Amino acid sequence: MIQNMTEAALAARENAYAPYSGFFVGAALRGESGRIYTGCNVENASYSMGICAERSAVFQALASGEKRFRTLAVSGGRTNEDAKLIPCVPCGACLQVLSEFCSPDFPILLADGVHKLSDFLPVQFNLSSLSQFGCHRDER
Repeated sequence: MIQNMTEAALAARENAYAPYSGFFVGAALRGESGRIYTGCNVENASYSMGICAERSAVFQALASGEKRFRTLAVSGGRTNEDAKLIPCVPCGACLQVLSEFCSPDFPILLADGVHKLSDFLPVQFNLSSLSQFGCHRDER
């Protein structure tokens, strides 16, 4: 399973659009159904309009109706060799999006092995953390 996930992330990386940074990223997200959703980073001249590979995969899964996930693989770098050898850790925004749907022990596969979501995002901003501070959803 790990090999398939890594291969899917590397294949998705090939579709990345990164003319500004030259840093190409691919992600593969396995849903609870077993289906793999892929994503790649897409840059834009207006930098904030781009999207990371990880969020691209999550949003594709959500758009397909999948809301529970088993694991995520991420491969990224300037070259194919870098993508296979150097860990590409998801950014804070991607980790926060993952925390909306995944537990702290959610596995993230990088070039150096398997990590937990909580390794990179030890304090998640989510509904339960909001309630600790007296914030809650409007129950209309």
